[in-house]
Amino acid sequence: MSSPRLPRYHIGCPVWSNRDWIGSLFAAGTKPKDFLRQYSAAFDTVEGNNCFYGLPKPDIVIRWRDESAAGFRFCFKFPRAISHDQRLRGVATETTEFLELLRPLAEADKLGPSFLQLPPSFGPDALPVLHDYLATLPQDFQVAVEVRHPAFFDKGEGERQLNRLLLERKLDRVMLDSRALFSAEPSDADTRTAQGKKPRLPVHAISLGPRPFIRFIGHPDVEANQPFLEPWLDKLVLWLSEGREPYFFAHTPNNRLAPLLARRVEERLQAWLSKAADQGSGA
Repeated sequence: MSSPRLPRYHIGCPVWSNRDWIGSLFAAGTKPKDFLRQYSAAFDTVEGNNCFYGLPKPDIVIRWRDESAAGFRFCFKFPRAISHDQRLRGVATETTEFLELLRPLAEADKLGPSFLQLPPSFGPDALPVLHDYLATLPQDFQVAVEVRHPAFFDKGEGERQLNRLLLERKLDRVMLDSRALFSAEPSDADTRTAQGKKPRLPVHAISLGPRPFIRFIGHPDVEANQPFLEPWLDKLVLWLSEGREPYFFAHTPNNRLAPLLARRVEERLQAWLSKAADQGSGA
């Protein structure tokens, strides 16, 4: 886990609760009620699908705040009622409810960028809707936007308009990289399932705001991810040198090995930063 410093980065997993991690990330015999406490001792951020399918009760959010380590960052996905069901239209009530639910985490400095994942059918024609919706959000509310429509990946006018919109608002575009996953032979059920569910889109490594947001969907063999990770390490070092605060989330097909992959990224990044520091000092 990255310790508090300048520049700062955050590396974590898609979830904090996985029984498969008992005996590896979690101590033997750990109960589910202690998963977050132990996870946040190892990593300082997590994606959160919790809010996508339905908002948790406020007392649960308070518990998450109290059980997580100091400096921890939750990065929740916007509710699907906002992004998918109503496609950002007429969602003032739902948005206010979402923001109010997360307020205790924000006040405790435990809220990272929430990511607004838009459906594949949300294309360039809907950009005015996105513009108007983002304008309703508080300026201090951290947001990253994930798009999946093919027109946002062809380097055409639609993509340029999206990037300009986010750049003007100093918001980051989520970078989803599933190349490692799709390089794997679908020889097991978990890999086949993941390849059937995850999008296979071009990777555009571009940071438009202060918090680059990477979702890396990995190969089931942790070692096989290295060629796909190396370019991201270059980017992370660059963004840190620019004073940005990147977030990197490591996925694997069933996430059983996600902590191992996240630790590998942490180790490699630390090595690269140490090397850069030595070169800068002339050592």
